[in-house]
Amino acid sequence: MNGVGRRRSTDDYTVNADQQSHYQLLGGEVGIRRLVDLFYDRMGSAPEAAGILALHPPDLESSREKLFLFLVGWTGGPPLYVERFGHPMLRARHLPFPIGKPERDAWVSCMDYALDSHEMPDQLRAHLRKRFHAVADHMRNQIATSGDD
Repeated sequence: MNGVGRRRSTDDYTVNADQQSHYQLLGGEVGIRRLVDLFYDRMGSAPEAAGILALHPPDLESSREKLFLFLVGWTGGPPLYVERFGHPMLRARHLPFPIGKPERDAWVSCMDYALDSHEMPDQLRAHLRKRFHAVADHMRNQIATSGDD
């Protein structure tokens, strides 16, 4: 079976197998690179992101590259991250860093900025925002205090 016409559900955003992938809709490697650059540029300039910026190495090039490689595969492009580093194991890779509600919220704010600044279909933006928010919440490894959600 060639997959033409089959539908793959991704939560509230359904993609026809014969239509463009999220990777393609974002502009392929060039578009993913732009999204990553928007994200890290925002992290470097937004005062509310100072806490998560401090969790990164001073030179963000390695962080930019790893997020780029991961997002290429995560959005339906070639599995560049897996080929280079193996399974992403996102939660395990982030466990050494204290990630609570403030860090999650700062990360989400930077990614929301990048999504809003990148040209893409509105339905895809809403879907990616929902998925990124879920992933960011899953990375939390600090005990919530009263009033945290």
